[in-house]
Amino acid sequence: MARNHSREILLSPPAFILLAVVILTIAAPWISPYDPNAQSLADRLQAPSLAHLLGTDALGRDTLSRVLHGGRFSLSVALITTLFSLLVGTALGLLSAVRGGWLDELFLRVNDLLLALPEIVIALLIIAVMGPGFSTMVLSVGVVAWTPTARLVRSMAAQALSTHHVEASKHVGASRWFILRHHVLPFVAGPVLAQAALRFGLLLVLLGSLSYLGIGVQPPQSDWGSMLAEAQPHAIRSPWGMTAPGAAIFLVSFCVTLLGNRITHVLGGQDVLATEAKAEIHD
Repeated sequence: MARNHSREILLSPPAFILLAVVILTIAAPWISPYDPNAQSLADRLQAPSLAHLLGTDALGRDTLSRVLHGGRFSLSVALITTLFSLLVGTALGLLSAVRGGWLDELFLRVNDLLLALPEIVIALLIIAVMGPGFSTMVLSVGVVAWTPTARLVRSMAAQALSTHHVEASKHVGASRWFILRHHVLPFVAGPVLAQAALRFGLLLVLLGSLSYLGIGVQPPQSDWGSMLAEAQPHAIRSPWGMTAPGAAIFLVSFCVTLLGNRITHVLGGQDVLATEAKAEIHD
């Protein structure tokens, strides 16, 4: 059954589209028609043509090449941030559920505080102190990105720990690690995986917003957010300059969201958003 579910997810249209995007961005150094940073002012702001399939930007750089290379940075930062938030959120959520008491209460209050503040505001504060850069972007977003995952894991782990299976394992002397590995982690794995997919799309947009504001990736490195910012002053004359990176962000975020919803229904069997709402009401 699990194998059939996995096949259903991997063979879905969103998964195929995401795979194609990942392959294209990984292969960018070999399939890009031009050097993404090569300037040609004589060819600036050209419309899409056979020579430049997506046109050129204000410096005459090939838009298709820049989209492919920019996707490497956008997707890698979003992936690293998502994995970081997944690991931290899962660890803290499990620790809070297992330990309980004052530690659980402290976790809930800190979690509430971070959830009350917009993620982009905290990210802007951290970047303003530490300066822009790859590691700073990951850290600034990762500081607050773990909170929804941690709350979800804490709520579901508390439910799993209160079941008869766990009580029976405790009576026969099972260790805490055995209980977590065999009873808690399998219970939370599906919904957490689904939420990680949903969070990836949100973090991709957030990281693109930081780059759009000019405090994310710095020249000569580019990503989809910085490409949007560079193309905005020429949007009327050259709308395709904003269309390509904007469409890339939308397509990846949309497909990841669809894939997350599919994982929610196929693997988890629970609505992640509904589970979070119940956790907040319970707390």
